[in-house]
Amino acid sequence: MQMVVAAFHDTDFTKAQLSVQPKGNVTLVTLPTYFEVAWPSSGFQPGEIDRPNPARMAGFQVEIRPTMRSVTYVYGDGTTSGPTSSLGGPYPTGDVSRAYAKAGTFAVRADVTYGGQFRVAGGAWVDIPAQVVVRGADEPLEVRTAEARLVSN
Repeated sequence: MQMVVAAFHDTDFTKAQLSVQPKGNVTLVTLPTYFEVAWPSSGFQPGEIDRPNPARMAGFQVEIRPTMRSVTYVYGDGTTSGPTSSLGGPYPTGDVSRAYAKAGTFAVRADVTYGGQFRVAGGAWVDIPAQVVVRGADEPLEVRTAEARLVSN
């Protein structure tokens, strides 16, 4: 089990990216801003299978499959939400949103806590008694203020 846990910790986990709505990573003060986790193609995301070198695993064919335990959304203004199992979503159905109280540029991200499973030679999947927290990629979010003005014709 020690070799499996060590290989699990060495897995090249993917870093979650955030998709932000409104599009363009620009929003307004007090406007709900929606967040959704996206999995880039680099690294191993939940459900993908890593195959450590058998020489490292005492000659056995071992497969490691990351699982997502939770996501913590970091909003860049000192607040977070989670941990949660939600991947968020777009307006109007997304369940991860934030309305910013002040203008500024904030680095938002999603930190993922990975668990995992392993199997040997195509056998049954077994839970790995470990977890890894992977800091997500920072996305800049600009929060602006808007002023309403009446104009006579």
